[in-house]
Amino acid sequence: MSKADRWLLPDGVEELLPEQASQVEILRRKLLDLFSSWGYELVIPPLIEFTDSLLVGLGSDVDIQTFKVVDQMSGRTMGIRADITAQTARIDAHSLKREGPVRLCYAGSVLHTRPKSLMASRTPIQVGAELYGDAGLDSDIEVICLMLETLHCSGVKNITLDLGHVGIYRALIKEAGLSEEAQQKLFDALQRKSTVDIEEAITSGINDPEMADMMRTLSQLNGDNSVLARAKTALAKAPGEVIAAIEVLEKVAEKIFLRMPSVRIYFDLSELRGYHYHTGLVFSALAPGHGQAVANGGRYDHIGEVFGRARPATGFNTDLKALLSYLEKGTAKDASTILAPTSDDLNDAEELALWQLVQRLREEGEQVIYGLSGQACTLEYSRNLVLSDGQWTVKNR
Repeated sequence: MSKADRWLLPDGVEELLPEQASQVEILRRKLLDLFSSWGYELVIPPLIEFTDSLLVGLGSDVDIQTFKVVDQMSGRTMGIRADITAQTARIDAHSLKREGPVRLCYAGSVLHTRPKSLMASRTPIQVGAELYGDAGLDSDIEVICLMLETLHCSGVKNITLDLGHVGIYRALIKEAGLSEEAQQKLFDALQRKSTVDIEEAITSGINDPEMADMMRTLSQLNGDNSVLARAKTALAKAPGEVIAAIEVLEKVAEKIFLRMPSVRIYFDLSELRGYHYHTGLVFSALAPGHGQAVANGGRYDHIGEVFGRARPATGFNTDLKALLSYLEKGTAKDASTILAPTSDDLNDAEELALWQLVQRLREEGEQVIYGLSGQACTLEYSRNLVLSDGQWTVKNR
């Protein structure tokens, strides 16, 4: 790299300048206060830890996204976290070891080997909430509502909630008895929503015509709440777990609509995001002007088993950087700055009195900056400190 290029950052890695950094930090504090008001306790997992615990239970997608290094002290492989979910599960299962429901939240940077989408950051600031120890629908509904409230507090409007249930596909694929290769082929086709490839995978992999028809129908079951009625009819001969999962979607949608009637609900019964670690409901939030979901979540029971305790779990996360575009532009912070004069021409008593006033104003939440040589002519400030009759006072500029 030439000297002229040393300022370049890697693709997908960006810095936040003062205005953006201020917006992100204000939003972070606002969301953590929101989580606290719902009973979620803040945890701060380490940025790096052994891959044995960091990557367990989250499937190959997170493994591929994780930068790995060798620990010079132990010789073991460590990973720079690409997701905070497993770390929080470890804290619940191993570090806290509490009985009953536990609500935890977090906000921290993660690192991805590749961007998740064309315009995505490789250094998101992941913020989220997880609820452990309860397998009931009330937990899923609470987490979904908290996700929607999080986006509302971030200025996201016209939200569409995308609901699915991986149990539907899992039960059908088990009943179909596909080979591992055929399963992977169909899974890939469904993830890409490729009608031609879905049909080819079903035709070549499923011999039972009735099962093939149900799987074919599954790929088309997406849309408004009429989808659930169609699903019950089309999948009536499917294993009992399928109908039970559809009824779960009905109950959850009813509760969400009751609490947040302005949210549009879209159902996608072949949604397989996080299939390898999610065990039930999966959900995401979509918003205009954003190509990818602005928040994702789902149920992932038993993830704590590898840490010594199998715990029911459900949660969601979002990226603070991705929410920046939805924030209203505020006035610049220095618009209300108070300028304190340099101390060059002040005696000790005047300088001490000035210092004490400056500190008191800062404690009250004011932004006070001491003038430096040449700064007064470039700094934007609305007020300044003036010495009059031996007393320092704040004057409008």
